[in-house]
Amino acid sequence: MPAGTSWPRYLSACAAAFLSMAAGAQVVHMIYVPLKDLDSRVELEKERLRKLRNEFNNPSS
Repeated sequence: MPAGTSWPRYLSACAAAFLSMAAGAQVVHMIYVPLKDLDSRVELEKERLRKLRNEFNNPSS
């Protein structure tokens, strides 16, 4: 008997903890939805970084 409790009580506590964790994860995924334009934002940032690297590696003056 883990932690001095009966097996049914221990297993029900584990099940409740797991269900609580799963429900919390689902709520987080429902609230914090990824941006719809994430791909275009990533491409814009990559292009900005490429320009900065080119300017740093090839200074015109």
